[in-house]
Amino acid sequence: MLTISKLIPQGQGLAPVLLRRASTMELDWDVRQKSRFEATDSAGRQLGVFLPRGTVVRGGDVLVAEDGSLVKVDAAPQPVLRITPCSSHGTAFDLTRAAYHLGNRHVPIELKPDHLKIEPDHVLADMLRAMHLTVLAVNEPFEPENGAYATGGHAHDHDGEPEHVHGPGCQHAH
Repeated sequence: MLTISKLIPQGQGLAPVLLRRASTMELDWDVRQKSRFEATDSAGRQLGVFLPRGTVVRGGDVLVAEDGSLVKVDAAPQPVLRITPCSSHGTAFDLTRAAYHLGNRHVPIELKPDHLKIEPDHVLADMLRAMHLTVLAVNEPFEPENGAYATGGHAHDHDGEPEHVHGPGCQHAH
């Protein structure tokens, strides 16, 4: 079994040719939120992943094996509930309200401009339908938000302005 103990978020800094040559593996959210797991990559290799506690693997991240080989992670399609405003009388605000109620319940949630995704839960689905939202069971990749206190952002200042922090994946220049 090949051991992996390093993660490169979104493959940052790697040449595109290296990413194209990397093997891949599809992992669902339940596996990607664990810091230790076993998996098989697209080359058929058995992998033992041992990342620092609390590490969450995201679709697009690249893992580095002990032999230096790279493994690109894809978020596997999995059963989720896709939540959208009612097509006949709903508004985008309905999604904001739904996200508020789901957040109060500490539900892992993927936020998109036109929809939300959560893991299947019939009680929550009934609550959302009662709020006049459309809830569909689908099989799609699931990338829930990091918690408000998650690490991974970066901090800097702007020529004497107060320091502020940007979240993971922020790509803009100042």
